[in-house]
Amino acid sequence: MSAPPLDLLQDRGQAAYAGEPITQLAHALQAAHLARAAGADDALVLAALLHDVGHLLDPGAGEAATAQGLDLRHEALGARYLARWLPAAVLGPIAQHVAAKRLLARDPSYRLTLSAESTRSLAAQGGPFDDAQAAAFLARPGAQAALALRGFDDAAKDPQRRVPGLDAYRGLFGALARAPGP
Repeated sequence: MSAPPLDLLQDRGQAAYAGEPITQLAHALQAAHLARAAGADDALVLAALLHDVGHLLDPGAGEAATAQGLDLRHEALGARYLARWLPAAVLGPIAQHVAAKRLLARDPSYRLTLSAESTRSLAAQGGPFDDAQAAAFLARPGAQAALALRGFDDAAKDPQRRVPGLDAYRGLFGALARAPGP
């Protein structure tokens, strides 16, 4: 089976990950590697690989939006795009990884660990959750997987880290993918 999301990652992933010292592809590969090394299940490993694919669907718009403090909801855009191929176990953490950051950002010590770009995007995404938002997020199915994905995402920005390439995940994509719908 063809893997258009992986092809998109390969073709457009060489672009800089806005405000970070690595490319989009390197960030995706590091996140997936960290998930695999942590013993995450296959769905979460693939979610880690594809969590920011929404940025690649219109890369110029995303960078311009960030600079202007706008949130293009890349997590929702990416999950909708991937829904053609992948099951909810992969899509849920992707769709909720920004909400997970907003939950974690309630803790000032977490906010101190964020890069300048992640801090800027947090503001555009609505800032830390209030109590009601936090409770609603934690009640959602898949909230814990989204929090785990967030940890891999936050740690996947090391320009020196060497990890397996995209081909290491093609079989995983094929195992979890379904035939594309109409």
